[in-house]
Amino acid sequence: MTDPITLPLWLVLLGGVLAAWAALERLLMPTVRWYLQRRANVVIEELNRRLALEIPEFKRTERRVLIERLVFDPKVLEAMEAQARDSGTPREVVLARVKRYAQEIVPAFSAFFYFRLGNGLARGFVRTLYRVRLGYSDEAGLKALPPKTSIVFVMNHRSNMDYVLAAYLALERTALSYAVGEWARVWPIQQLIRLMGGFFVRRNSGDPLYRKVLERYVQMATEGGVVQAMFPEGGLSRDGRLREPKIGLLDYMLRGFDPAGDRDLVFIPVGINYDRVLEDRTLLLDAVHGPSSSDATKRERKTGMAALGTIFRFIGRNLGQMVMGRWYRFGYACANFGSPFSTRAWLKHRGIDLKALDRDARGRVSAELMKDLMHEVGEVIPVLPVSLVSYTLLAGEGPISTLELKARVQTLIDGLNAKGAKVYIPRSDREYSIEVGLRMLTLRRLIADTDGMLAVVPKERPLLQYYANAIAHLI
Repeated sequence: MTDPITLPLWLVLLGGVLAAWAALERLLMPTVRWYLQRRANVVIEELNRRLALEIPEFKRTERRVLIERLVFDPKVLEAMEAQARDSGTPREVVLARVKRYAQEIVPAFSAFFYFRLGNGLARGFVRTLYRVRLGYSDEAGLKALPPKTSIVFVMNHRSNMDYVLAAYLALERTALSYAVGEWARVWPIQQLIRLMGGFFVRRNSGDPLYRKVLERYVQMATEGGVVQAMFPEGGLSRDGRLREPKIGLLDYMLRGFDPAGDRDLVFIPVGINYDRVLEDRTLLLDAVHGPSSSDATKRERKTGMAALGTIFRFIGRNLGQMVMGRWYRFGYACANFGSPFSTRAWLKHRGIDLKALDRDARGRVSAELMKDLMHEVGEVIPVLPVSLVSYTLLAGEGPISTLELKARVQTLIDGLNAKGAKVYIPRSDREYSIEVGLRMLTLRRLIADTDGMLAVVPKERPLLQYYANAIAHLI
């Protein structure tokens, strides 16, 4: 029993590695997970005392549990069985597809990352680039919402910066959960978005099984009280105007909504605008040479790394300008939060009974509701200095003096105020606001000043039109 045993060195090393792994897996990792979960619960309890909209239990549930719940949801299983039966595919193969879809969709929200690390990164990044402002917010309407309310922020989509800007400005209210396109499924953006509570969507998927898994996740999150944010336009505006909205996510929500239930489904219209959109020239090129519909989906997925490369090139170029002392911030970035829009009240006002509708009729109701929501979003889009000056310059028929331009912008502001538009005037000084717009356009060489006469640079007219279009629907 006590005789020594001789073993090869490789076997001793292997045994040591396995023993260390077992100790790590069975002893250390459970302790670390317990400690991190305890810290996360402390953070969430602290946040829920401060936030206007608490982080619901669904959002705090482990990702592994949510994936299992989604995979074995009765409606998903029903769709899976139908797929296996109709296609003749083994059930195990279809189940593996469902699990892959669920893992792709379900986020890995971390309250610690979102509010501790993500907050600092978002604050530093967006405030480095812009003068960030919250223009208008219906605080009374938000405070009047009942505790059990499913809330969805509905936004226009002008820039990929929208995700950061909206999350930053909503930070004192809640944590937002976004639906993000496939362009962001690249390292490390994918991991960061999941930690921030975002979930990925294949916007043009024709797979009914995938759509059912996505539908059930959206419905489960909505029923669980997760505060969501969506961009109904489905992509960035190519010409500055609001795009035709898509109703997919809204339709999913309506399918699971019971007007007689405990929870109302309330939408908060959010309008976003910038004095400079980082992607403006690229978006204008897409508007002229847009991808064909046949390869649009492939391009969205393939351009993830290209988008990341563009971001790094942009950062490098601006860092170089900072070093040389020739860099300026990109003007104002502003968001307005409109009044709550109750789905229950909307349906009651129109006498619509969702349960009595077939699929086509419900689709028409979703389209009508989305039309009203996008109207509300359009009404709260901020009017910023660059848009004001761009619109005024393009409305003229030739060069204009600075004095005449300022007079026309003043008249435009008066007209917009009379219509109830949300005009943001920096420092409450109209003169300064006009000067900000002129400075931004001059620095970018979009307008020329010749002996005190201002004129649009001909080749830059489309870019000025892009910024004028942002407020054209309000005029």
